[in-house]
Amino acid sequence: MAETKLAFIVQRPPYKSENPKLAITHAIAYQVVEILLEDGEMVTPTLCFVGDGVLACIKDQKALENYGIISTETHLKNALLVDLNVLVCKEDIERFGIPEDRILDAEDMGAEVKIQVVPFKEIQDSMESSNHVLFF
Repeated sequence: MAETKLAFIVQRPPYKSENPKLAITHAIAYQVVEILLEDGEMVTPTLCFVGDGVLACIKDQKALENYGIISTETHLKNALLVDLNVLVCKEDIERFGIPEDRILDAEDMGAEVKIQVVPFKEIQDSMESSNHVLFF
């Protein structure tokens, strides 16, 4: 079985930047690729938030009210609905003083997968084991 691993690394904040939304969109799009693959081939994406990128994972943001832009929250919830593996760097949320219970989930939409708060080492391992690493 041929597996292609993709790591999407979000480093920029969701404010005044499309980068987090683009990363989420690209990571979700792997499902479209599956229809073009041969039997036994698969694509496994992992969406990782590090540095200022972890700010995209805080629930109940009021981006439209405060910044005049649409939040990435719903977009990220859709990623969880399609069972995308989403990792958030534990050291970075601690650096910002964000408690883990402020990280969003999509239980209200029926998602069974949750965002995983993990040490940077696990994100680094994911990058090292990936065939392609894309930075946003």
